[in-house]
Amino acid sequence: MPLNSVNTSSPERQYVPDAAGNGFLQTTIKQPDDYEGKVVCTLVKKSCETETDKAVLYVHGFNDYFFQVEMAERFLNHGFNFYAIDLRKYGRSWLPNQKITNVRDLSEYDADIETALNIIQREGNRKVLLNGHSTGGLIVALFAHTHPENRLFDAVFLNSPFFNMNIGIFARVFGLPFVAWRGKKHPDRLMKEDPSSIYGSSLHRSVYGEWEYNTVWKKIVAPTVNAGWVHAIHRAHVQARKGFVIDKPTLVLYSDNSLYGKIRDRKFLEGDAVLNVKHIARRARKIKGDCTVKYIEKALHDVLLSPKPVRDKAYQVIFEWLDAKLKD
Repeated sequence: MPLNSVNTSSPERQYVPDAAGNGFLQTTIKQPDDYEGKVVCTLVKKSCETETDKAVLYVHGFNDYFFQVEMAERFLNHGFNFYAIDLRKYGRSWLPNQKITNVRDLSEYDADIETALNIIQREGNRKVLLNGHSTGGLIVALFAHTHPENRLFDAVFLNSPFFNMNIGIFARVFGLPFVAWRGKKHPDRLMKEDPSSIYGSSLHRSVYGEWEYNTVWKKIVAPTVNAGWVHAIHRAHVQARKGFVIDKPTLVLYSDNSLYGKIRDRKFLEGDAVLNVKHIARRARKIKGDCTVKYIEKALHDVLLSPKPVRDKAYQVIFEWLDAKLKD
């Protein structure tokens, strides 16, 4: 993606049309080099047709990037300028020198989020919702926890946040800490591949889903992670177990049931095929602060990619909550 462009829509940032089309723009942000070399993140936006000082910043999950145009339009119709960040080493920001999704500490994403929030504020937004899905939900919760009294955002929405590994208790209690410890010392060691395509099959139009997206950036079968990624996630999960402290109104939405199995079937359109929803609920209720925790019946792992009647209910909950928490 280009690092410079024309079509200036603010005094400090330059945007070009985004691949999402329909008025979406993008800007690529250079970040300091890291252990793999060159690093960028990418901010995508679309503005309301009527003037508003409210905005939302969406942070995607693992094996993901921003493609959810419907979600953007829902927020736009509710009076929120829409922004999404493709984090470093994901989607629009994935560079040839990088392993996709690679990370050694989730604080690496702080610069991406903070840069995006500063741009959003400079572009005239005064009330900002920070919105994260799955691993993005874990990243956002940790960011809010480690940035108290931050004036760049005013509320937090977590969509099925990745608060715990969905593995057996023995592996979680004994195996995972060992792998995480090894990951600190040997971060580039690849983990065992998980060939499951159940969740991807429930989303993509080519199988059972209704969504079209770039399957290079969001693979049907998720890419193999390395031990450094496990180390980074485990550290954040330890904090989730203790309880995040978030000094902004927070909403957590998740499915009412988890689904397991190896056979692709339409039943996987009626639950979370990625995480254990009991883990989400348990750790969400440990968040210290003004936190609302709700489940949505028959929701997918990404609640806002669920079948239309389900996601309609979720949007109703979100906007009623926002109307109450971000009053004009």
